[in-house]
Amino acid sequence: CSGSQRRIGRGSGEALAYHLAKAGQKDVVLLEKSELTAGSTWHAAGLTTYYHPGINLKKIHYYSIKLFEQLEAETGQAVGFHQPGSIRLASTPVRVDELKYQMTRTHWHPTPQFLIGPEKIQQLFPLLNMDKVLTGLYNPGDGHIDPYSLTMALAAGARMYGAQIYYPASVTGLTPTADGRWDVQTPHGTIRANRIVNATGSATPTRQTTPPHDRPHLFVSFSFCLLGLLFGPYEKEEKMKLQDSWIRDGVPPGFGKELFESDLDRIMDHVERAIEMVPVLKNADIINIVSGPITYTPDLLPMIGPHQGARNYWTAIGFGYGIIHSGGVGKFLSDWIVSGEPPYDLIECDPNRYAHWTSVPYLCAKARESYGFNNVVGYPKEERFAGRPTNRVSGVYELLKDRCSMGFHAGWEQPHYFHKPGDDSGYKPSFRRTNWFGPVGRECKLVMEGVGVIDLSPFGKIIVKGEDSHRLLDRLFANTLPKVGQTNISHMLTPRGRVYAEVTVTQTAPGEFLLITGSGSELHDLRWIEREVCDGGYAVSVCNVTDELGVLGVAGPKSRAVLQKLTDEDMSDTAFRFLHCRSMQLAGVPLRAIRISYTGDADRYTLVMPIDRTHADERLSSYPFVCVFLCMNCDTNPLEAGLDYFIKLSKPAEFIGKQALLEIKAQGLSRRLAFLTLHTDDIDPEGNESVWHDGEVVGNTTSGSYSYSTQQSLAFSYLPLHLTHAGQTVEVELLGQKYLATVTPEPLVLTEPARTRLQKKQRKLLLDKTL
Repeated sequence: CSGSQRRIGRGSGEALAYHLAKAGQKDVVLLEKSELTAGSTWHAAGLTTYYHPGINLKKIHYYSIKLFEQLEAETGQAVGFHQPGSIRLASTPVRVDELKYQMTRTHWHPTPQFLIGPEKIQQLFPLLNMDKVLTGLYNPGDGHIDPYSLTMALAAGARMYGAQIYYPASVTGLTPTADGRWDVQTPHGTIRANRIVNATGSATPTRQTTPPHDRPHLFVSFSFCLLGLLFGPYEKEEKMKLQDSWIRDGVPPGFGKELFESDLDRIMDHVERAIEMVPVLKNADIINIVSGPITYTPDLLPMIGPHQGARNYWTAIGFGYGIIHSGGVGKFLSDWIVSGEPPYDLIECDPNRYAHWTSVPYLCAKARESYGFNNVVGYPKEERFAGRPTNRVSGVYELLKDRCSMGFHAGWEQPHYFHKPGDDSGYKPSFRRTNWFGPVGRECKLVMEGVGVIDLSPFGKIIVKGEDSHRLLDRLFANTLPKVGQTNISHMLTPRGRVYAEVTVTQTAPGEFLLITGSGSELHDLRWIEREVCDGGYAVSVCNVTDELGVLGVAGPKSRAVLQKLTDEDMSDTAFRFLHCRSMQLAGVPLRAIRISYTGDADRYTLVMPIDRTHADERLSSYPFVCVFLCMNCDTNPLEAGLDYFIKLSKPAEFIGKQALLEIKAQGLSRRLAFLTLHTDDIDPEGNESVWHDGEVVGNTTSGSYSYSTQQSLAFSYLPLHLTHAGQTVEVELLGQKYLATVTPEPLVLTEPARTRLQKKQRKLLLDKTL
């Protein structure tokens, strides 16, 4: 075959083919190596749940269910869709908190979900032993679908709209062409494709049998069994089996609808608990035992989107949730492919969150850990320790590892907080303030009053240089470019004017720029830059130097005095100005220093140096403190986020998203980011909580934390314009309780840029009065 075709595979493949063809895309081709529903699809549980703890992954589930509800009428193919509902049970106080935590994050979604008491649970599922049941999370629209019938209906819909499906047609080779397309080799010929999507993963519960009643599915929290049409527990982490031969040699080429040998002993403890919860199971016969493969990524989330380093190569793999992701992911990717940008933000599923540090031992350890996490409480600020550390450690890791609680960011080990003798140390997760609360407050005080150092090596570092570097970055960034030796904050926008990334940009030499981005955005942002380089034919070099350069942030009112003792450079305010950069020697280590604002009267210096030379001088106290507010992503535009200062609509360059922002500005905003202060007890906002006003949900928080400086909780939230004036009160829901929050016009501790803008404003007012 030849032509301008897209190649996709099974799993979410049928859904993607259906949506692309329905959207009017021509020459959509799906290749299946054996037959449709092979792999794990044919024996999948087929559970369809609105529930998901993720912010936007809820949208994936919601869309899938709405698609399943109408797919039979559209295609004429029965899909076997039933919606008896589901109940997630809580039998301990911490499980009750977990359900309240998730409920708080659902009120602002259209998902039908409710907390119900024991009486309602007994009514819906009278076979249940209620001795240990405290509450339940009820989703009346949840259910189950026949995976085989669903696949056939999606395939029928894809053909109906013009897609081509070939099987058996295994892919024997993929060869990129010079113009960014792909030659897809099959036993039947070669397809020249504009874009390929690898959708060959599979996911399904590991064990299943079928009781006779079509009651609500029951999710028993302490063992994560699911009951109703089937019983499918996740065995304990230590009993889970990895397919070592598949890891070593790959999936056998002939594997289609085969199964593994059953092993009931691995799940007998779950069987016993299920019988305790639903006593009639004791007299039930086991009709069938299915043991099949399931795929897991290191963090339990799928890999959805374009891949960095390979033009026009996309993935839709690693779906631990199975069938419920198919429709929503097909629609998400189709919209992205057609429009050139994601319809909403799913950076947590970006395939580029993994890189060279994801070794086979790491992947195996994390797969086992991820599987085991089906049986544990899902806490906020969760840390997972399997497979750590990777080879991504900075020069200060050995010095600090025994003195602090380490966090994990994009493969890196990074101090979260330091403990002293007598502290309650160790990882102790909670839905409320826990053992880190005191030590972090101590460190904040030290930084605000003295000086502290934070290891920021996980930040992504990219060098762009060449004759077209100015033209490229002027196209990519909405801000003007900094002069040589200067720094600014710039944003890459999507064509619709949404915020794709926030980057610190420094012009270190004429035509050479150092870009610093967040730890989880390294390859995410690099891919966006590389795509523009290829599409625009820019004469530049783009080099990812994240692993070559370490970063230490030195912050606090005494930071300048401390650094002055370590260098001959003049570190005074007049000699080394705000948002400036220079190369210098610090205690014998060559580095590049960037001075940016911290808070109050504090300075913050970002020191960039070779990764193997980042040995912190022991005269510096190593106390980290950083607070990041996640208010900007592909769900928001910079005007409603209050980023007008960084968006230069008047600059001559036609930066990506400029025309969209001009239209948004002309039409006017419907919401704006508001800064909230609230007084709580032993719990603080962290983002994604529902915001209420007059008994109605009016928005959600984007981020939040406790302010040790002002002794109160803070949060950001997008609210309707009429609720964003200073003094307006709303309510923020935390663990099922609503706390009064007040809109505050300015940050409570002004940064240097804010102080400068305020001073300019006051001088202008004074001048106007004089005139």
